[in-house]
This record gives sequence, structure tokens and C-alpha cells, in this order.
Amino acid sequence: MILYEYPFNERIRTYLRLEHLFRRLGELVPADSALSHHYALVTIFEIMDVAARADLKADVLRDLDKHKNVFNSYRGNPAISEQALDQVVGQLERNFAALNTIPGKAGQALTENEWLMSIRSRVGIPGGTCEFDLPAYFAWQNGTAASRRADLERWLITLAPLAESIYLLLKLLRDADVPYKVIASNGQFQQSLPQGRSFQLLRLRIDPRLDLIPEISGNRLMVSVRLMRHEADDRLHQSAEDAPLELTLCA
Repeated sequence: MILYEYPFNERIRTYLRLEHLFRRLGELVPADSALSHHYALVTIFEIMDVAARADLKADVLRDLDKHKNVFNSYRGNPAISEQALDQVVGQLERNFAALNTIPGKAGQALTENEWLMSIRSRVGIPGGTCEFDLPAYFAWQNGTAASRRADLERWLITLAPLAESIYLLLKLLRDADVPYKVIASNGQFQQSLPQGRSFQLLRLRIDPRLDLIPEISGNRLMVSVRLMRHEADDRLHQSAEDAPLELTLCA
């Protein structure tokens, strides 16, 4: 099954973008090629751009604290394991403390590295990191894979608390609700959202053998899915067939 996710607000949209970038780093940094490490560095710059949003760190800290208070409210409930609660609350507290000790915005310490910033200023220019533009960077790329990886891991230290917090918050959000099956009739599905619940994320699974692409839209009142197919003319055309979907609405 292919999983698609649709955020209902800007905060979750930012979290998903950061998770996407951190996961990309998780594949690029362990690689050995200089090209992989070049794109790992580009990804770090992308994370810094996203993390530069003034209220991001405050949002993450607020969400960590909010989840901690919710889980603490379950104490004394015989249906809830105190040991499991302690583990989750402890993880929330550790992530809160680690992120809170970082001064300024996440990744701000990297902006004081002149060598990194010289590369960052050229990355957006097509071919701007050629050896004649950045000979020091070219020399770095021609070093050993181990030395490049050590540098990347050192630069990532300042971003690690943000990454771990984002992973935890999205895991808790995704695990909060259960999936259910629906049918998209004639290639379309619509559902009114129940009042009194603030949904933050829609998760949709679809069988890849159907060769269908969901276009998702939604707001606090309704969600809509339109199923498209990529045809030979390299355009998306709406499907008119019935198709099973698996949805999860995460509040």
C-alpha cells in the first residue's frame, strides 16, 4: 500500500516537511559518495530554511508540553499501564529539555560557520558549487568518506533535538487514531468531519496496483479525495472507477 498524508494546518505541514528532510539525511549521510554528501549538505541548508520560521521552536516545545500534560492526566486509570506512561512522558521531557537548551532557532549555530555559509550562498545558483567557484569545498569533497561523514554528523548535532522532537510528535499523532476502509465512487470520495474534534492529519492508503493518484483537499468541515491516473500524454486524468481506500483521521 502507498501511504499519502495530508496536513490540515500549517504547523503539521511544517513538521511533515522537516520529517521528509531529516529522513533524506538519514539515507544520504551514511553513504560514501561525495555526491551523496553534497546533497546531504544541501538538505541541511533546506532544514535551516524551514527551521528559520520564528515560531517553529516555540510550537514544538508547546506541543511536547501539551502531550506530556495529556499523558499525565491518564495516571490512575486502571486501563493504562503506568510503566508505558512513564516511558512516553520521560521521552517527552527529555526532548523538551534538549530542544529548550539550544539557544535561538534550530540550526542557528551553523550560521556562524563562515565556510558553510559560503557554500550555502552558492547552492542556489545553477552549477554554483563548481571547483573554480569553491575550491575549498571541492577539496572537502575529495577527502575521505569517513572525514566528510564526521563533519556532517558534527554539523547535525545542533539539529538533532529538533529532529527527535518532530519524529516523536508525528508518531504520537499518527498512533492516536485507527484506520477505516471506504470506497471512492466514480473516482471521488467526500466525507463531512464530525464537529467537536480538531483533526490535524489525514492518512490515506491505496493499493499501488490500482495505478491511481489521490488529490486530497480538506478543511475543518470536510475532506475530499479525487483519484487521478497518469496517462501517456504525461497528464493526470480523473478516474471514473470505484476504488477502495483506507483512511485515518488523526486528531
